Amino acid sequence: MPKGIWREFENPAQNSSAKKSLDIKSKVDQLVRVQRLRGGRGGKTVTIITGLDLSDIELRKLLKKLKTKCGTGGTLKAENIELQGDQVQSAIEFLKKDGFHPKQSGG
Repeated sequence: MPKGIWREFENPAQNSSAKKSLDIKSKVDQLVRVQRLRGGRGGKTVTIITGLDLSDIELRKLLKKLKTKCGTGGTLKAENIELQGDQVQSAIEFLKKDGFHPKQSGG
């Protein structure tokens, strides 16, 4: 083995974050869907935003802005944003202003 190739103390966490930043698409290229659902939530309507290819920190910041804009509660579940109530139009308008290209899915 040649000298200089062995890296005993390499940090694998730095490598995975560098790979993730390369995989993240630009905001316009992402296929973002906004839909309204009621099933399985005791009759309560929720708005679900899927297809956001952002890091965990960026998702939380976006969720905070959306909750403030819509004046409602919300949460992150499995890289999807859930907002309480029928907030489809508000969410689409906000995401367009933020640089995404969202589309409404479902009814």
